Amino acid sequence: MVANSRTLTRAASLRGGVGAPGSPNTPPTRFFTEKKIQHESLVTGAIESAFKEMDLQIERERTVYNISGGCTALVVVYMLGKLYVANAGDSRAIIIRNKEVIPMSSEFTPETERQRLQYLAFMQPHLLGNEFTHLEFPRRVQRKEVGKRMLYRDFNMTGWAYKSIEEDDLKFPLIYGEGKKARVMATIGVTRGLGDHDLKVHDSNIYIKPFLSSSPEVRVYNLLQYEHGPEDVLILATDGLWDVLLNEEVAEAVTNFLPNCDPDDPHRYTLAAQDLVMRARGVLKDRGWRISNDRLGSGDDISVYVIPLIHGNNLS
Repeated sequence: MVANSRTLTRAASLRGGVGAPGSPNTPPTRFFTEKKIQHESLVTGAIESAFKEMDLQIERERTVYNISGGCTALVVVYMLGKLYVANAGDSRAIIIRNKEVIPMSSEFTPETERQRLQYLAFMQPHLLGNEFTHLEFPRRVQRKEVGKRMLYRDFNMTGWAYKSIEEDDLKFPLIYGEGKKARVMATIGVTRGLGDHDLKVHDSNIYIKPFLSSSPEVRVYNLLQYEHGPEDVLILATDGLWDVLLNEEVAEAVTNFLPNCDPDDPHRYTLAAQDLVMRARGVLKDRGWRISNDRLGSGDDISVYVIPLIHGNNLS
């Protein structure tokens, strides 16, 4: 009887019977559920949308203005007492507060985004142009190793396991190399940013853009939560700085430089940024540009901003 009752109820519902949704006798809904959206999420969403729209605009205008190539993007927005730091690429932002380093961004490289890239290639193998394999191996697979077992890593793995090498495994890996030498399709070492809509694998018709994302990571820092001193700063810089200097080295350089400046000098933070650039570039010697401990200086473009946080004290 219970089963029949349920069957009749379902049938009545399908016919629009009494009590069925949309029937004349359906009781009015007593309440609606709606997610509560915080202001912080609205600002974050606006920034994420802006990155996407900027990338689409570059795509639309690249032929009109002859825009080729691409770039990373690092943006800071202040709103309602909070700093929103958005990064897509390999630039970096850190906050120095009481000589402590607070990372405000992550770098997006073939290694840090390996699983996302491999999963995309697994789901859409045509993007590989029959030239690449989405699997990762410790080294290039040789033909003589077909049928033998070798360590590999797939999109669903953080560790390594063994598999029998097949013919398809002889293709060039989607991600190859380590550290700063890691590349997607042997071409690009940054996996997020703007532009690069026409970038192809060398001497092929394989586009790399499907693997590149314009979506930023957004981190939030509450300025009103802390009391900041004159040496507390937000530092934004391209990879030309971070390739040769550690976060701690940058923090030490800034905290040692600023106290030696005139506190009334409005340019002292600009001077601190210039000092960081010179530290990363180094000094020209017989064996090229050298920084401290005779390390090789940066050969890349270096852009640095040093932004004081002390003005946030006046907002609370």
